[in-house]
Amino acid sequence: MIGLHIKEDKKVRERTIKYSEAFKLQVIKELKKGKFSSLTEARERYGIGGGSTIHTWLKKYGRKDILPMKVRVEMPDEQDVIKKLKKRIRELEKAVADSKVKEIISQAHFEVLCEQMGIEDIEAQKKKIVEQLSQEE
Repeated sequence: MIGLHIKEDKKVRERTIKYSEAFKLQVIKELKKGKFSSLTEARERYGIGGGSTIHTWLKKYGRKDILPMKVRVEMPDEQDVIKKLKKRIRELEKAVADSKVKEIISQAHFEVLCEQMGIEDIEAQKKKIVEQLSQEE
């Protein structure tokens, strides 16, 4: 294989394969000429590990035109549904953040009140309040 260098790390026992620039450019050239019907075919032909290795090379060398195209077919209302769902997610994330802020403020306020009233065991006070509230129900 052109430009293949294998380095074995004795501590971990992993193989790191480094491909030469010439080898990478040769694979890209063959892909451009149509020698392979897919990136996977080229990868398997040359024993290139990693599913995205060639993809990365194509991006690095500015050959995105060779990359497989992604075509998305969708119903006309799907974009509207997606937009609404994304908006709903943002609203819910904001509501959760607001709720968390209110919880932190309430906790701090409760601790200040306990301190002002001379209550040292705040956790015991919380349990006492929870018991009283549950008895009222």
